[in-house]
Amino acid sequence: MQQRQNATEPISRSAIELYHRYAPTIFTYICRHDISREDAEDLTVEVFTAAVERDNLPDLQEGEKLAWLKRVAHNKLIDNYRRLNRRPEATLEEAERHHDAQLSPEQSALQQEEYQWLYLALSHLAPEQEQVLRLRYGNGLRFDEIAVMLNKREGAVRKLLSRALIALRSAYDREEGKNGHEQ
Repeated sequence: MQQRQNATEPISRSAIELYHRYAPTIFTYICRHDISREDAEDLTVEVFTAAVERDNLPDLQEGEKLAWLKRVAHNKLIDNYRRLNRRPEATLEEAERHHDAQLSPEQSALQQEEYQWLYLALSHLAPEQEQVLRLRYGNGLRFDEIAVMLNKREGAVRKLLSRALIALRSAYDREEGKNGHEQ
């Protein structure tokens, strides 16, 4: 990818035409993802900055240009969600130790067994199911945010999460049956 040599170098006429032709479409696409107007404007500028830096974009067919711009917009949205959702992270083990400090030794031992079982059950899920569970409950992302990250429709993410929870519940019920426990 060849970048412009000088920031003061004028933008080509084809880049200006590209912006005028597709900016409203890209801006609307970005706005549909529950983002502030200001952030949508910034991301739209980032998309077209990437387009200006791409030296062969003017040579693409019209449909290919729009597809490329939408893919860049999609990637910029994901980057934006990641920036917004960065939190100070503690590992699951650190959170467990903090919570365990408030428990009696018996409660702590029982909880440790539950955690071990949960890790095992999670490892038996399909990778996509495990991923959506972690994004939803571990990272606290909304369904629309997960949908953007996984490049799926929101309804598909909801179904995937529902199936993952059903699979976990089924595994939990089987385990409880084996051990002769009642809930």
